[in-house]
Amino acid sequence: MKTMIRKYGMMGTKDLCEITLINDNDVHATILNYGATLERFEIPTPTGRENIIMSLETPENYSKERNYLGGTVGRVAGRIRRGLWHHDHTFTKLPINEGENSLHGGGDHGLDNRPWDFRTACDDHSAKAIFTLYDPDGSNNYPGNMKIMVTYELDNDNNLHYNITAYTDKTTLFNPTNHTYFRLDGPHANVEDLKMQINADYYVPVDDTTMPVEGIRKVDNSVFDFRKAKRLGDVINDKKEHQIAVRGGLDHPFILNGNGPAAVIESAKSKRKLTMTTDAPSVVVFTANGFNHQGAMRNLGNHDGVTLEAQVAPEMGADLDAFVLVPGEKFERNVNWHIDY
Repeated sequence: MKTMIRKYGMMGTKDLCEITLINDNDVHATILNYGATLERFEIPTPTGRENIIMSLETPENYSKERNYLGGTVGRVAGRIRRGLWHHDHTFTKLPINEGENSLHGGGDHGLDNRPWDFRTACDDHSAKAIFTLYDPDGSNNYPGNMKIMVTYELDNDNNLHYNITAYTDKTTLFNPTNHTYFRLDGPHANVEDLKMQINADYYVPVDDTTMPVEGIRKVDNSVFDFRKAKRLGDVINDKKEHQIAVRGGLDHPFILNGNGPAAVIESAKSKRKLTMTTDAPSVVVFTANGFNHQGAMRNLGNHDGVTLEAQVAPEMGADLDAFVLVPGEKFERNVNWHIDY
């Protein structure tokens, strides 16, 4: 096990660095302290290594425009209707940045686009990168001074573990996620031929702006039934299902049933398999709809990856109570990605 650090720039007075975790199997996980972002996840091949997540061409490109690729997203991942939070007889107005709603925390400065402090640790069993961020009271109009810590840990069983913990000194909203897009067959194939299985009996229907509309609904007899693995392309190109057609693919929360792993993605072509486990109650599945080879994301196209965003589903916090974090309470969430190849 070993770690490597490379400085590639500065933001204000903060260094911008790539931190690479390497296990004894030559699996590499490269993380940016910009946004505590998983930049690359590489596995060995007969000719070198191949990256199995969506990544930009250079680390410098991540700060050129907002993209959320691999980032730590929050304070609240997903959308808050009209940016309004009603709590304790008061209304808090959060920044609007997608139509009339607040997306991924809103505002110009989220968890995903600021440099975090970091340190590394390594022993015979794993290599770690530990990131910390102080998010002040009033940041994007969210109350509470927050201390947030994210840890990436790679072990010799090819597990990449993601842990986020946080504390606040005022009652606030907190429902972050990691926004890594997996692609398994490398940078020259999209995800349509991959098979995906999700242990979820319910999903959350959404309207044309991706806001929840009617609570949860059973996946039975619908395109959203992934309890048995099926080809992603058969779902995301289904023009008969309005929710798929209007979004250009999947962009939906799935309520996990606790049976086995949260999700499994497999490639028949490369024989690679990603198994995801989490202590979050749901995952939001987004199939990179609308990427179009523009700007800093010029190397990325439609359906080039799929995210499995571990979080509390919007329907479970329709009044946002499920997102509330209070002083003295520790927030913690864990995600594990295991790769077979």
